Formats: sequence, C-alpha cells, structure tokens
Amino acid sequence: MGLIVQKYGGTSVGTIERILRVADRIIANKEEGHDMVIILSAMGKSTDVLVDMAKEITPYPSEREMDMLLSTGEQVSIALLSMALHQKGYDAISLTGWQAGITTEAIHSRARIKEIDPTRIRAELSRGRVVIVAGFQGISDEGEITTLGRGGSDTSAVTLAASLKADRCEIFTDVSGVYTADPRVVPAARKLDRISYDEMLELANLGAGVLHPRSVEAAKKYKVKLVVRSSFTSEEGTFVEEAPQMETGRVVSGVAHDEEVAKITVVGMPAKVGTLSRLFNTLADHQVNVDIIIQSSYDADVTNISFTVASGDLKHALDTLAKNREMLGFDKIDHEEGLTKVSIVGAGMVNNPGVAAEMFRVLAEQQITIKMVSTSDIKVSCVIPADLTDLAVRSLHTAYGLDVEQTAVVHGL
Repeated sequence: MGLIVQKYGGTSVGTIERILRVADRIIANKEEGHDMVIILSAMGKSTDVLVDMAKEITPYPSEREMDMLLSTGEQVSIALLSMALHQKGYDAISLTGWQAGITTEAIHSRARIKEIDPTRIRAELSRGRVVIVAGFQGISDEGEITTLGRGGSDTSAVTLAASLKADRCEIFTDVSGVYTADPRVVPAARKLDRISYDEMLELANLGAGVLHPRSVEAAKKYKVKLVVRSSFTSEEGTFVEEAPQMETGRVVSGVAHDEEVAKITVVGMPAKVGTLSRLFNTLADHQVNVDIIIQSSYDADVTNISFTVASGDLKHALDTLAKNREMLGFDKIDHEEGLTKVSIVGAGMVNNPGVAAEMFRVLAEQQITIKMVSTSDIKVSCVIPADLTDLAVRSLHTAYGLDVEQTAVVHGL
C-alpha cells in the first residue's frame, strides 16, 4: 500500500467512455489499498476549442482572461471523473488548482509553481477519498488564476507527487511509454524500458511531447519515481530515473523534433563588449525564451546575431526588438518561419566521437539544408526546413540503429 499520483492527458479523458475507463483503473489501484491523487488535463481538444473561441473575438486576447478561460477545461474533466467514481460507489472529490493549494508566480499563461500546501489534499485522503486535481493551473499570491502553459498538467502531477512524498508518479498518455522517436512520424520507433532524467529532459526540451520539460526537472530535483504509461493498455511503461543501466552500445537514445521554430537575425549590432548582454537581457525581461544563438561579424565594428525562438513567440520578440531598437543600436531585423529543430539525444554520445558528423552526413545525403547547429554533451540539434521534417527524423532514426520491426501503436487518434 502507498500513495500514488496519476496524471491522465487529454486523449485519455477525451470522451465519457474514456473517463469511465480511467475510473475503473483508479478503482483497481484503490482496491489494492493505495491512496490515490489524480491530476487531469482538459478533455481531448477542448483547450484548442477555447483558444479558437477567444480568437474569434480578438486575435490578441488578454493573458489574464485567457487563463480564466482555459482553466475551465480541466474543471470539466475533474468534475466528470469525480461523478464517475461516485456512480461506481467510490468516494471522490474534485479540486481546482487553487483549492489543492498550488501557488504560482504572478505570470499569466506560463507561470511556474512556487509552492504547494498539501493540507487540503491530505485531509481528503484521510477521509478515504480519491482526490482529483485540475492540472495546468494554480493561483498567484495576488489571488489571480494562472496557468502553467501547454503540458503543465505533467508539472502539476510531479510537483504534487514531490510535495506529498508519493511512492510513485504515473503519467498516462496515448502511447505505451517513451519512444526513440515520435511513433506518429516513425512507426518503427522503439519503446525504451528506462531512460535517465538528463536524457528525458533533453528530449522534452527538444520537442518530444510525451513529458513537459519542467515536470522532468522537478522529478530529477525531488527524485520522484516517474513512470510513463498508456491509459489504453496494461502494458508496462518507461521508467524515468537517475542513471539507469544503459543498453550496451546505445549511443543515441532518441530522435526528437520541434516544428514550432522561428529564426530571427538582428543585423548591424555594435561589435562591443556588452552587446549580447543588452540584447538578450532585453528579450528575457519581456519573457522571450531564446534557444540556439549564432554570432557572425562582417567587419570590426558591426556584428549580426541570429537566434531561434518558439513560433508562438515570434511576433512578441519582433515587437520587443522594434521598441528597443534605439537602445540596442541595430540596423534591421530579418526573420524566417517554417523551420524545424531536429535533434539526436543520448548519454552515450559523450564518449563516442563522430556522432555529430554522422548526423550531418545523413542530412546531407537527403539534400537537407542545415541552417543552425547546437550541441551539448548529450545532444546535437540542427535547424532545417519544416517540410523535410519527417524525412530527416526517419533517416536519422534508421542511421543510428533505432528501428524495430514492430509498428508502434498510438491510441486515441
């Protein structure tokens, strides 16, 4: 017996039938004697529907009102699951993020969790109830409803598991675990039995949608026992843990891709000490996250600086630069959309020279132009044209020996 935290994604609770199936899974764990805390995403594509409704009114809705709107999606799913458990004879209670004691930064649409007061959850567990918490949301010290950004329900689950000192945290999704590539793109992708926190964090940051990056950071920091599983089968999932036993010869663990990439080039920046600091501090002060950075000088006094941002941040980044042009002192701004970042990740890359060279060779053979490159000890990323994404991912997956004969199954499509 123990305390289990489970998170179910939108696909897992996309219909009433699926909600009832989730209820049966929870009941099976409850019958084994476990205390259960459940975190839910909004049903199916309901968040997208809410976003589309807002954009019918205005293309640039207030972030505060968007948080107010989007937080309702999870409230629907938690209430329905609680009703399902009641109907099946089990006591349950649904709680919003703020009722569950989740306090966040005072930032709308992408807040970080500051602290969790688990008093209410523990009290409800002591009454024998299944506690169902709305993921993706919390409340600021000023009493404002906030959301954690897309995928934030994973972060809600892991941080709650850490706060409650849960025996394990299970993330249920539409695939059976963590794969060597997105099985929607690479049907020959292989499910990993185990993966390290560091590898998983790189994959998540580089576009693998199975886990939110901040949830992996929290799992590593608080040593949460994390498992990724499918809500559609009873198959064993993937364990995310510290320094797992690596497979012999597994240099590359996976191929990830992020199709939401835009490139900005600031042309004619003064080539002086402090130029980079002013540029990127200005962007950071306006909540613009920058990824790959390349600096190129064409004379002694002037330099060009290129960097990537998420496609959704492009307009905000361009507006921020335009408003600060006089202070930054650049000549003009160029930008490019329609890009993808393709990456290989593996802890075994540290001691194996030539891994990056192989990636460049494979992409060159497929006539794929590499626009930018970024490396670390366990990953290599290339920015390429978005229309060549599938070709690049499949070619790299094959080249590094990751293909298997069995076709990966994605449920709930």
